Amino acid sequence: MLEFVKFVIEQFAEKKDKIKYIVDDADSLNITITVVLDKDDMGKVIGRQGRIAKSIRTLLRAISIKQNVKCNLIINEEE
Repeated sequence: MLEFVKFVIEQFAEKKDKIKYIVDDADSLNITITVVLDKDDMGKVIGRQGRIAKSIRTLLRAISIKQNVKCNLIINEEE
């Protein structure tokens, strides 16, 4: 699932070298993927009214159902 998230996020982000991925899979059935982006890339990845982020989460949910896990995607701005 991380590979899918990386592939999609990097299609929209311009500063690919500043992207950080944090995976929390302490529980084998619940996975949280946190993506930390540069502030200039936030709007491009999230999209207007969050449409792109919502679409990524929908596709991620479909992938996670096939793998019998629950996956959560968090998109944060670099501080």
